[in-house]
Amino acid sequence: MAYRYVRWFNGIGKNDVALVGGKGANLGELTVNGVDVPPGFCVTAQAYVDFIKGAGIEGKIREAVGSVDVENSVDLSRACDSVRRLIEESPIPVDIEAEIRTAYRELSDSIELNDPRVAVRSSATAEDLPDASFAGQQDTYLHVIGADSVVAHVRRCWASLWTARATYYRQRQGYDHFQVALSAVVQKMVSSERSGVMFTANPVTNSRSQIMIEASWGLGEAVVSGMVTPDEYILDKRDLALMDVNVAEKRTMVAEKKSEQGTVSVPVADFLGPQFVGKQCLGAEEIKALGSAARRIEEIYGAPMDIEWAFDGDTSRLYILQARPITTLSDESKTNEEAKAVEDKKALKVLVRGLAASPGIASGTVVVVKTIDEIDRVVDGQIMVTTMTNPDMVPAMKRAAAVVTDEGGRTCHAAIVSRELGIPCIVGSKDGSSRLSEGAVVTVDATRGVVYDGAVSLSSDEDKHSPLAPGAAPSYNRDMVYDLAPVTGTKIYMNLGDSSVVNKYKNLPFDGIGLMRTEFIFNSLGVHPMYMVKNGEGEKLIHEMSESVTAVAQAVYPRPVVVRLSDFRTNEFRGLKGGEEVEPVENNPMIGWRGVSRYISDEYEEGFRLECRAIKKVRDEYGLINVWVMLPFVRTTWELERVKEILASEGLVRNKSFKLWIMAEVPAVVFAADEFAQMVDGFSIGSNDLTQLVMGVDRDSGILNTMGYFDERNISVTRAIKTLIEAAHRHGITCSICGQGPSLYPDFAEFLVRSGIDSMSVNPDTVAYTRKLVAGVEQRLILNGIRGLTGLDR
Repeated sequence: MAYRYVRWFNGIGKNDVALVGGKGANLGELTVNGVDVPPGFCVTAQAYVDFIKGAGIEGKIREAVGSVDVENSVDLSRACDSVRRLIEESPIPVDIEAEIRTAYRELSDSIELNDPRVAVRSSATAEDLPDASFAGQQDTYLHVIGADSVVAHVRRCWASLWTARATYYRQRQGYDHFQVALSAVVQKMVSSERSGVMFTANPVTNSRSQIMIEASWGLGEAVVSGMVTPDEYILDKRDLALMDVNVAEKRTMVAEKKSEQGTVSVPVADFLGPQFVGKQCLGAEEIKALGSAARRIEEIYGAPMDIEWAFDGDTSRLYILQARPITTLSDESKTNEEAKAVEDKKALKVLVRGLAASPGIASGTVVVVKTIDEIDRVVDGQIMVTTMTNPDMVPAMKRAAAVVTDEGGRTCHAAIVSRELGIPCIVGSKDGSSRLSEGAVVTVDATRGVVYDGAVSLSSDEDKHSPLAPGAAPSYNRDMVYDLAPVTGTKIYMNLGDSSVVNKYKNLPFDGIGLMRTEFIFNSLGVHPMYMVKNGEGEKLIHEMSESVTAVAQAVYPRPVVVRLSDFRTNEFRGLKGGEEVEPVENNPMIGWRGVSRYISDEYEEGFRLECRAIKKVRDEYGLINVWVMLPFVRTTWELERVKEILASEGLVRNKSFKLWIMAEVPAVVFAADEFAQMVDGFSIGSNDLTQLVMGVDRDSGILNTMGYFDERNISVTRAIKTLIEAAHRHGITCSICGQGPSLYPDFAEFLVRSGIDSMSVNPDTVAYTRKLVAGVEQRLILNGIRGLTGLDR
């Protein structure tokens, strides 16, 4: 058939941007040069132009968008919404629609499939030019089935030329809105087993002599969108020698919907098996094949390229999905010193790898701590290496420049405490304590989870990966920080353990302290509370605890401070002076005598009353009524009633200014959520312990963490969380969460917002990130509500 509005890939090239847009032109260029590209065709930009004119809507578009102030996001969104509705409701000229349907049937015949799944991609005529990349500004639709659906999605691509983000981007880049048209690319869908992107120049170091490959399971959408941290491979472009490999935990993947068109995000552990979460995606031959394809494509274009690729799940054949020039490379010329730093990194010797648990970079001498008796050997600036930390080791951790452990996952003690202290930490290294030699000088790169031999400069990595340094926060005026931070309906609280660091973080954009741990205070004293009671030294604990809480409450006033009273386990209490006299030996202290069960027992009640008196002192003597209390590890309503009686006898009674929260971390609280909600002012979901107990998984097990068992996003855990939120709201109380999940997993944060969580309490290093993440989710929910849509993926 002679087409007017359709061009096949083998009939176009890189000079046809005005005809089929940047993406279409590049796919044609690759095809005619013999690169394996999934077959397809382009609905030309002229089809879009003739559609607009034929429907008689050009004047209405100009009226809606022509005079809008693109810096006014509300007006811009409203104008663009009206234009897209106009396009989607206007009829397509009969001849254009007929050509699209005929081309789809011809594609079906050529690949010998009836109604094949295709990708329908937007390709703007100003897209992927050498001086500006418009990639991602318009929409792409995957796994589209049938001629009717293809026609509908071509129209949706045309409409996506007028999204607020695309309109704003064109304005900022200096492009005339009405000189840009849109072609739609219709391309056979590859059922990707593994996919990703690659760059024919290293975008981090700007080195033209390296190829960077990023890979993950499933469709490449997960990598391109940033949904998953991919495996990373660095190749020497000259001989394709593998220079560096970083294998990531790939917990999420995008897969096709089997029974309908479209895609879905699924846990890797459920879809492929838990062993694939931390498994390397690519083998040596596949890496080399990708490197060869990258070099070939760069030769075709004569410029560094950004390439999307996939290995077909049925045939294992490598396909190139698209290619565009890299527009973000800096001038390759460097000073001699900078060039030497880049070259030096090639020769770095990797000693140990593990999970990056607390980001940052530090160098120092290794101190291997085998037992608690050796913590005094750690002095300021050294690298503390141990099997696993415990609360008794916190004083040593505060002196250390970085921490490396053999065991543990991202929610273990070492990870949590290191993040609060603001020091780099790598956990789950498996054999770090045996491979890192006492007294050796090493560099810990906890942004990548790597320990290097010697003291080396990693400044470029540090600049790129490190979060806001804790010490930098006070240099900003608090009002300035809040003005710059996005507004969220969901409160963003901060976790804090060591009161001495509050001034480092007090100007971060948080709404209060959602979890102030008291265990640091007990460690600082080093004496068991009941030993103090026995020796008449109870006032010492009251004084130390009240001083610590006061320091925090004054620093953040009038924002609330939720103090979680002590949650030491028996093995941890035994480490304090006098502990061995009063603490039993339990085989499983994690689910033993802890939390409220300890407070109401005859053996510890007097020690608990000291904590109550400390809180009372802070509120009464210092007038800090922003201090509230949270009870940990609650199991039954009767024990909660008993502990409330003790609190009341010490003058701590629930009222408008004194709130009582409980940690919701035991499944028993989930099943009796309505009963518990009538007894307190708030739930704080301890997602670490809740996941541990729901899933039957030791949260400190490096093996199970690596295999993907410890995951707050498991359906059993999310159902428990949703039950707690709904029960809290039925009874008019607040529901928060204080685990690590929201800041580790964007999709988990989205689930929480959609489920109605009132607040999230996260570690200091993720406060700003979590606030931005939550703001984005909330804005999408609002927009979807205005548009009458449901779901966050629309």
